[in-house]
Amino acid sequence: MTYSEENYLKVIYHLSNSSGKGIATNAIAAEMESKPSSVTDMVQKLAEKDLVIYKKYQGVSLTEKGRFMALMIVRKHRLWEVFLLEKLDFSWDEVHDVAEQLEHIKSEKLIDKLDAFLDFPKEDPHGDPIPDKNGKIAKTDKKLLSETGTGKTVICVGVKDSSPPFLQYLDKQQIALGSLIEVISREDFDMSLTLKVNGRAITVSNKIAANLFVKAN
Repeated sequence: MTYSEENYLKVIYHLSNSSGKGIATNAIAAEMESKPSSVTDMVQKLAEKDLVIYKKYQGVSLTEKGRFMALMIVRKHRLWEVFLLEKLDFSWDEVHDVAEQLEHIKSEKLIDKLDAFLDFPKEDPHGDPIPDKNGKIAKTDKKLLSETGTGKTVICVGVKDSSPPFLQYLDKQQIALGSLIEVISREDFDMSLTLKVNGRAITVSNKIAANLFVKAN
C-alpha cells in the first residue's frame, strides 16, 4: 500500500471507533484535509483491494482485512511513540508527528523486535492501547473527567486530545498519566472543575475535563 492509502485506513479506523456505523466521506475529508471528491476516489481504490466497503449514501466501513491492516499501522505508530519517549527522551507532545513518519516502515520483523525490545508495552504515552501482532487490542475501562461526580477520586489514564498545545498545558498543570485527581467542586455556570491533583488544588475548564480519560482509583 502507498503511504496515502495507509493514512486513509487509519483515519477510517479511528472514525469508526467513535461512530459504530458507516463513515461519511465528508468526515474522512475533514480529517484528511482533502476534498470529498478525492476521498471518494481513494475509498473506491481501497474497495477494489477489499480493504473497505463503500456504498454511496451509506458511508465507508472497513472489511476484516482492512481493519487488520489499520490495526497494524496503529500498532507501529504507538510502539514508535513508546520508543521515542522511553529511549530517545522525546516528550509526550513531540512523539506523534515523528511516529506518523515511522509508522510506514514495512518490516514486520523490525516491529516485532521493537515490541520485544520495549518489553511488550500495553499502552502508548497517551494511554491508548497497543494492538498485538495478531490485531488484538485491549478495551480499557475509562471515562472522561467531565463525567466524573464531585467528591470522586480518579486516576488519569489517557487523553482524548493528543495535540501538542493540550499536552503542554497538562505539563504546566503537572497532570500526567497516573496522576491522582480528586474532583472538589463543579461550577454550574460554565461546568469548570476545581480539582486536587496529587495534593495540589487547581481549576480547569470543562473543555480540559472533556479531553482527559480517567478510571476509578
